[in-house]
Amino acid sequence: MSTDTSLIRDEVKTALKAARGHNHPISIKGVVVAELYGPDGALKSRVATCNIVTAVGDQLYASRGAGLTTSALPTGMKLGTGSVTSGNAPAKTGTGAALTGYLSGSNKAFDATYPQASGGVVTYRVTYEPGEATSASAITEAVIVTDTIATDATSSAANTISRVALAGIGSKASGDTLTITWTHTLLGAA
Repeated sequence: MSTDTSLIRDEVKTALKAARGHNHPISIKGVVVAELYGPDGALKSRVATCNIVTAVGDQLYASRGAGLTTSALPTGMKLGTGSVTSGNAPAKTGTGAALTGYLSGSNKAFDATYPQASGGVVTYRVTYEPGEATSASAITEAVIVTDTIATDATSSAANTISRVALAGIGSKASGDTLTITWTHTLLGAA
């Protein structure tokens, strides 16, 4: 890859009245791993997928960066059992930035040593123990939120920093353990 130090390309684009284009060097790559274990400790299902960091999440990372781990924000995670379709798929803003079907009792603070930050990577984890956030319906989505985690209710898009659709986890029986680990890598950060 070459670098145009003389800015000739910019001069040509300006002469042609062409926009330079947006090439922001900082972005966030999000990955989620969800693992469901049975009462015997055997792995029942595992999903690894990308997640969306919402516009609210972008603002928090921009203003606090990895400092999110030392602040009161975000507060924890919530789960959903709603139908995730193209109309409400995870998105930066709007209906896609919030849960579609909140799972009662899934509001939970992060595990004791989380969040963790190191070298531009922030990791969040919540473990739902047996008896917590059980559901006969499949768990289809999860969010990291900034609102009061003590409130057993859904969160709005304005309080959601990241959302993921989970296909393949299935339902969580009363004896199962579900662990969800989020990793946000701040690309281009110094």
